[in-house]
Amino acid sequence: MAVFTEVSNKEARDLLRRLQLGTLTELRGIEGGIENTNYFLTSSEGEYVLTLFERLTAQQLPFYLHLMKHLAHGGIPVPDPAADKSGDILHTVAGKPAAVVNKLRGKSQLAPEAVHCAAVGTMLARMHLAGRDYDRMQPNLRGLDWWNETVPVVLPHIGEEQRALLASELAYQNHVAASSEYTALPRGPVHADLFRDNVMFDGEELTGFFDFYFAGVDTWLFDLSVCLNDWCIDLPTGVHDAVRASAMLDAYQAVRPLTTAERTLLPAMLRAGALRFWISRLWDFYLPREASMLKPHDPTHFERVLQGRIAHPLHP
Repeated sequence: MAVFTEVSNKEARDLLRRLQLGTLTELRGIEGGIENTNYFLTSSEGEYVLTLFERLTAQQLPFYLHLMKHLAHGGIPVPDPAADKSGDILHTVAGKPAAVVNKLRGKSQLAPEAVHCAAVGTMLARMHLAGRDYDRMQPNLRGLDWWNETVPVVLPHIGEEQRALLASELAYQNHVAASSEYTALPRGPVHADLFRDNVMFDGEELTGFFDFYFAGVDTWLFDLSVCLNDWCIDLPTGVHDAVRASAMLDAYQAVRPLTTAERTLLPAMLRAGALRFWISRLWDFYLPREASMLKPHDPTHFERVLQGRIAHPLHP
């Protein structure tokens, strides 16, 4: 992702030595994203990804890292954090908390077809079920509380129509969250950021989910809605793609059928997923942090997606 903290070759060599992962052959910063510093770390033993955490604390990070280990041991293709001689998977590099994980095979599918959406639906349902017995707890840190805190910060930077839509939708989501239907939604560990660039494919074979650093305990329906809002949307227009959405929903439900409450609240959670990323993109766009290679995403995309989800609710 964006490079906020520069890592020297010496620091990378020392880290590889501590983790017994061979000798350094290449260290290269990764573009894209806006949360953490990421490098491709190639050694004589293989290819890895080094992440330095810019916002998450050392107290928060065990939830994410141990979740990845739990899922990997449960048969879900996710990065597996490397441990040192003491068994620790959280390290320190350049004064920042850091982790090293294996690089997944394949590449991101940025122009997905129905077959890719079905594969994501299947693996997402498997991931939700595999996480049921994960024993660490941490809320979704970009959930409703964060929306309520952040909206007043971004409101002064946007136009009158946008302010009205943002305030109205936030009020609606607070109303939904207080309902008995919402309380009944199944929940557990979720990825919460499973966009096209966080999934790897080798042809039509899904080879991995990665970048779990927005994960938390939330409703599984919210996680599915985030996926539908990216994988099953036409990016230039923000318009819903019914064929891809049906493929994802059918595949997900073949593994874990939606409950009655989930089917009822799917339209509301699709709006929630769009709102969450509209808020965060507004925040990153108008209140950016300095970083090498930082490229903020266009916030208007999820404004369009939200408008579409309000105008044309999806009922499974």
